[in-house]
Amino acid sequence: MENLADFIRDHPWWQWLTRTPFSAKMTKYALSSVLAFMLSNVAFAFSYWLGFGTTACSVIAFVSAAIPNWIMNRRWAWQQTGRAPVKQIVAYAAVSAIVLVVTSLATGFANHQVHVYNIPNHTGLRLLIVTGSFVLITVVLFFVKFAIYEFLIFPGRRQARRTRAVAEATRSLVTEPQVEREPALSTGAPV
Repeated sequence: MENLADFIRDHPWWQWLTRTPFSAKMTKYALSSVLAFMLSNVAFAFSYWLGFGTTACSVIAFVSAAIPNWIMNRRWAWQQTGRAPVKQIVAYAAVSAIVLVVTSLATGFANHQVHVYNIPNHTGLRLLIVTGSFVLITVVLFFVKFAIYEFLIFPGRRQARRTRAVAEATRSLVTEPQVEREPALSTGAPV
């Protein structure tokens, strides 16, 4: 397994995909999201095939991917270690809950439309349409979640850099040496 990790790390594509801190973060976020996406899609399709409603399928799919996705995002993509602050956990859970609600509503709407157009139960077309709606909303939310994670939930180093830059700028203003001015040249007029 270590040889595989070394191979991937040394591969030119990996080098290109991780050439800047932002591209490395986006690449790692995308890879962890792909894994979570695969887990959730398999869980959604399997649950739907078993006859669960779309809301139950969305919840099952969400739970099957949420925990591994949290771990990979926090530790791998955003490089945060140690115990997560409560604020971070609550924010991540809130975003996840909103994603769950939006996904449930979208798949419920697709399922309703399938009923309206009388597509029979347990056909491949019905499974394809409802699972396709799940895939579509998941892809859209991928970009929305990245922005929320980047700027609100895992600001970490960027926030520290910004704070340090402000402190350095303030310090330079306070400690900037005062330049003494030369007296004005006399024009010869008596003072």
